Amino acid sequence: MAAVSARRDMETSDARIFTHARLLSEQLQRLGARLFPPDSQKALRSFSSGEAAKLLHVSDGYLRQLSLDGVGPAPATTPSGRRSYTLSQINELRLHIANAKPRDAQKILPQRRAGEKLQIIACANFKGGSAKTTTALYLAQYLALSGFRVLAVDLDPQASLSAMLGLQPEFDLGEGDTIYGAIRYDDKRRPAREVVRKTYFDGLDLVPGNLELMEFEHETPQALARGLRPEGGMFFERLGRALDEIGADYDVVVIDCPPQLGYLTLGALCAATALLVTIHPQMVDVASMSQFLLMASDLMAVVRKAGGDLTHDFIRYVVTRHEPHDGPQSQIVALLRGLFGEEVLAATVWKSTAIADAGLSKQSLYELERSAVGRATYDRAIESLEAVNSEILGLILSAWGRPT
Repeated sequence: MAAVSARRDMETSDARIFTHARLLSEQLQRLGARLFPPDSQKALRSFSSGEAAKLLHVSDGYLRQLSLDGVGPAPATTPSGRRSYTLSQINELRLHIANAKPRDAQKILPQRRAGEKLQIIACANFKGGSAKTTTALYLAQYLALSGFRVLAVDLDPQASLSAMLGLQPEFDLGEGDTIYGAIRYDDKRRPAREVVRKTYFDGLDLVPGNLELMEFEHETPQALARGLRPEGGMFFERLGRALDEIGADYDVVVIDCPPQLGYLTLGALCAATALLVTIHPQMVDVASMSQFLLMASDLMAVVRKAGGDLTHDFIRYVVTRHEPHDGPQSQIVALLRGLFGEEVLAATVWKSTAIADAGLSKQSLYELERSAVGRATYDRAIESLEAVNSEILGLILSAWGRPT
């Protein structure tokens, strides 16, 4: 035992940390292999006919009649006659029903029309635990379920959003498979389309992240020191230009920013048409957000003077992990509303064991049956999430000039 201790004392810190990282990575890989074997892929559950009808803004009876008439995709049917649809089938039905009900077409098939600009929504904060990634994940999935074509961009080197969407960033990605591949400064830069991946969630694509993203943070100061305007634009233009290459394929882009005000985050703020700042209603988090806003303001002013576009259709504060019956939290929420008014979303994301429990298996509540976490708990959590995301959707529609 003394010999082991002595050997550890002789190890350099970087070697020890590397050993810890390797051991943890191997354990995570084994865990991932048990949850999602290499020969399987993550899949989204099917939706009951009632759930499908709600997503399509029609009655269950209308869907039943379509099935009886043999119109549209055939649902899976149990021996007792219960029907269920995959999300891909629901999206196929959107096209049919929108054609059959032209008056309701915009509600049933809400994708952006000619003249409506791509909405790019950046979720940002540099305080860990503010539920930034959770907010980005549920917003992206909610919009996809609503019939929009959505791209999620993981700018966080920790890549939690990528993991939630079915990837193991350490093992599933090669060099240049993140957005870094499309915004890097050298001749290995790739077209943005090559770093986009389909997900198991129909209508939701992903540009994944991993530690490679840190290369952009390291290389940008060198590019700035050279004093030249590199091909692909300045650091704050590169992400926006990459998204412009593929913008016609999507209605909304949701960006999960890293928890720091680095070059990637500034690039996201310039590319974005809207900004969501997540905030956990605790005093230490509010103090951290104050510093975030001050630093962001200073850096954005510098970028704007250098030619960056920092106009946004809306900026909103999203209260997350909220316990509405907690007195101190209620006071903080009231403080935020008093200071920022309607720029704080009216709805809040409630703290819920259902959301946390789903996340343990790298799933969202949309992927679980209600009974998996308890129906009442599930319904409360979904209600709060969808109230927030419905409010954000209203802001997107307003930016397009549509009635909400």
